Amino acid sequence: MSAHTDTPPSVPRRSAVRSLLRLWPYVRPVRWFLVASTSAALVASGAALVVPLVLGRIVDGPVAHHDTAALWPLAGLLLLLGVAEAGLFGLRRWLVARPLARVERTLRRDLYGRLQRLPISFHDRWASGQLLSRATSDLYTLRLFLAFVLVFLVVNTAAFLAGVGIMFSLDWRLGLILVLPVGPLVVLCSSFESRYSTAARRAQDQIGDLATVVEESVLGIRILKAFGRHRSMARRFRAQAHELRSTELHKARLLADLWAVIVGLPEIALGTALCVGCVQVAHGHLSAGTLVAFLSTALALRWPVESLGWLLAYSNEAATAADRLFEVLDTPEAEQQDAARTTPDRPARAFSGDGDGDRDRDGDGDGDGGQRDGIRFTGVRFRYPDAPADTPDLLRGVDLHIRAGETMALVGATGSGKTTLTALLPRLYDTTAGRVTVDGTDVRDLPRHELRARVAVAFEEPTLFSASVRENVLMGAPDAGPQALERALDTAQAGFVRSLPDGVDTQVGEQGLSLSGGQRQRLALARAVVGAPDFLVLDDPLSALDVHTEALVEAALRQVLAGTTALVVAHRPSTVLLADRVALLADGRIAAVGTHHELLESCPAYRELMSGEPAGLVPEGSITR
Repeated sequence: MSAHTDTPPSVPRRSAVRSLLRLWPYVRPVRWFLVASTSAALVASGAALVVPLVLGRIVDGPVAHHDTAALWPLAGLLLLLGVAEAGLFGLRRWLVARPLARVERTLRRDLYGRLQRLPISFHDRWASGQLLSRATSDLYTLRLFLAFVLVFLVVNTAAFLAGVGIMFSLDWRLGLILVLPVGPLVVLCSSFESRYSTAARRAQDQIGDLATVVEESVLGIRILKAFGRHRSMARRFRAQAHELRSTELHKARLLADLWAVIVGLPEIALGTALCVGCVQVAHGHLSAGTLVAFLSTALALRWPVESLGWLLAYSNEAATAADRLFEVLDTPEAEQQDAARTTPDRPARAFSGDGDGDRDRDGDGDGDGGQRDGIRFTGVRFRYPDAPADTPDLLRGVDLHIRAGETMALVGATGSGKTTLTALLPRLYDTTAGRVTVDGTDVRDLPRHELRARVAVAFEEPTLFSASVRENVLMGAPDAGPQALERALDTAQAGFVRSLPDGVDTQVGEQGLSLSGGQRQRLALARAVVGAPDFLVLDDPLSALDVHTEALVEAALRQVLAGTTALVVAHRPSTVLLADRVALLADGRIAAVGTHHELLESCPAYRELMSGEPAGLVPEGSITR
């Protein structure tokens, strides 16, 4: 199986507005909170714009006429406006804090749920750090956009338009001077948006790559230290961190250029308006209070104008985060892929291998229609989706019948496809052609939850979670009781858990690394057998055990295997002896089937695999069925 850690290819860049509008289904339940928050901010901004008018009235009234008594009501009004502005902005934050935390939680829940339901082939293609960055930094970016940026895009735009209206009402000539930079700013912002969005996407993908390096370093710290490779991993980390730094600096330069113009042009216009206004006041064409009100209004608009660069930049970051999020959410789930493939002639399509359809290949007369037909692989072909086009299929027409109640050992050289074949039974992957049936039913015709309730798996690499021993084992059968748990632990010879500090409630730590490899493998085996499954798949389940423990596990495992239909990947004769029959997988096909002793006598390839004795090609007639 090939696993890729490259960054998934970027989708074609879409409109930032269109990308952000995809968040509407999540925002709709809290839309009135956003409306209320925006309204509070609008009223607060309105209060701020009234302040210059009051200042103009003070200059032309109490100040010009030296009327101290008339000053106090206007000063009180300024104080009231200031308090109202501060209170309304505080109310704005309070209104959206809890609702938008719910939006973020819903997005994270949907993303996590989709990741759990996506097929294994998806996870093979995507680096874990890329998915982690989407679930953390990207969702935080979206929440901040909704809580702050979106609101102030509306509020600052409205404040700018209202302020321009006030300035034109005070003096249209001065107002015209201040709006002249708007044209160049619109052109500049349009150019900035396209360049910044590209840089933002590159930076967020690089953050995902860097998260992958950190995760691999933490999970593989024992390997890095054991081989003294922490320096080479550090160099890799520094190289990727340097790339991210370069991208972030490029973003900063783009933003700096934009801010220089956004701040510079209005300042030049404001200075020009100040000079022109002073000349008008000197010639008696404009009152000093009106000029003060005009300039105070212009200064009040500095934040809405200067924030434009940051708001545009963050909006592009949020649009990129939305694109990255929906790349995952738009990926069809396994069930959706099944529905897309389902057609009225499904039975005919279900088997497209090189064999002869439903004919009994083993000659045992069981057929496919019986209630207890065991497991059948019929004309199964498989290739990984990312395999080069000029390479042959990994499995090239596998035909194998595991009778009900039988244990079949599957052997073959490294890389022959044994693990891949076992992954087809619980539908971790789907066949490229042919079909797999359990008790006569195509596994693709069974709901996945039902199939996986009947098929239990113990993988070669035991994976444990940051949970207790009990929780890890009962993942195989959540409804199993204490007696079933004890039986499973006894079968797997996992009695060591009773000497742990909290027994079966002991936390095993991330990846179960607080346990030895053999202990982890025994817990994984207990997880597979705890639910007494109808079908059991064991991928070299005893590889990490010492000889004494292996013998004990084998003795207990025989009792479990006697009551189920099992496929066991084996590399050692001791494991092979657990099986009723053995199948040899070679060149993508089943080359021989028989008991261990039959194959030792009749199949040189099997004899070489088991003993290391050199052998030539498998002679004609050596296949035993």
